[in-house]
Amino acid sequence: MNKLAGTKNPLNIVVVVAALGYFVDIYDLILFSIVRVPSLRDIGIPEDQLKASGIFLIQMQMAGMIIGGVVWGIMGDKRGRLSALFFTILLYSLANIANGFVHTFEQYAWLRVIAGFGLAGELGIGITLVSEVMSKESRGIGTSIVSGVGIAGAALAFAFAEWGWKQAYWAGGLLGLMLLGFRVYVHESGMFERIKKEVTRRGDFFSFFTSAERFKKYVCCILIGIPVWFVIGILVSFSKEFGECLGVPAINVGKGVMIHYLGAALGSILTGWLSQVLQSRKKALAIAMTMLTLVTAIYFSAFGISLNVFYLLLFVLGVSQGYWAIFITVAAEQFGTNLRSTATTTIPNFVRGSTVLMTYAWGGMTPSFGILKAALVIGLVVMLLAFFGLYNLHESYGKELDYTE
Repeated sequence: MNKLAGTKNPLNIVVVVAALGYFVDIYDLILFSIVRVPSLRDIGIPEDQLKASGIFLIQMQMAGMIIGGVVWGIMGDKRGRLSALFFTILLYSLANIANGFVHTFEQYAWLRVIAGFGLAGELGIGITLVSEVMSKESRGIGTSIVSGVGIAGAALAFAFAEWGWKQAYWAGGLLGLMLLGFRVYVHESGMFERIKKEVTRRGDFFSFFTSAERFKKYVCCILIGIPVWFVIGILVSFSKEFGECLGVPAINVGKGVMIHYLGAALGSILTGWLSQVLQSRKKALAIAMTMLTLVTAIYFSAFGISLNVFYLLLFVLGVSQGYWAIFITVAAEQFGTNLRSTATTTIPNFVRGSTVLMTYAWGGMTPSFGILKAALVIGLVVMLLAFFGLYNLHESYGKELDYTE
């Protein structure tokens, strides 16, 4: 097997394990969007409360991910990347199995918090590990493969949801336990093993706020990722409601989510390839974000289109928001080894957590503007902030990562 200098990890095992972790991550996140309506109906939520109840559960899950992102990120820098990955998948698996047994809305909400907390470390720590074991020239390819494979978890969520929402949650939990067993074949990052021997502060979350330069990088990274979750958390998750406003008939939200994520899997690989060809993370991100802005504008003006064209639009939205993996790679490349896990885990989870603020603002603005115009205003704001964040970040392609803050 191909060994990497400074680590016992065979490259293919590290990438595969990280990709499967993200696969389970996406499976769970998307499963709720797919089973939102039938599961809430099944536990007795009235039809006129389905949208509000769904928004609340998304907010609870994202709140759990924000908290979990901080906890697991710090643990990844203090105790090690693998220690955190073992605990995250175990907690997620047990919460998902329990989620299949809920009978009340309160039970559903708390288990979404716990599952979100558990999942919060999967992607960030996985990308950290891959970034540290691959060469500086090729790590963009590795992280794009992780994202491309992982995003395909949405297709499996759609397939399993056909069995029933309870069975789909149980299947997700079992997938997580299987992945837990597979992780015994992975060893710790060589970079992390080296800094353990040094006298340095690791996993100090508050250090992002004690240095103006670190704070700027941290906030700019978050801003770049928010449009992705504006698309996922609002435009795709509530495509049924938007479709009714646009005059598109009979939208199957589960099918739309699956189609969107297949596009995102393709977009992830394309954006990663583009960053390698251009030898620039910033140029690849700028191209993807510009495409996302244009396709989002088309979404808001797509009145009277056919159902199939609407699904195609969701697919293209997925391709254009597929810069998620490179965005997280950039986050990993901005910070030293003693803070890398904390940064790479908290940043995407704060991005996901921004869904709480966006859905809250969307709900508050809807009575005055309508759901379409309210979402348009939010989309415009987050796109402008994302370009501001990208402009203020330094290029990180080919950057040496074996250093401490």
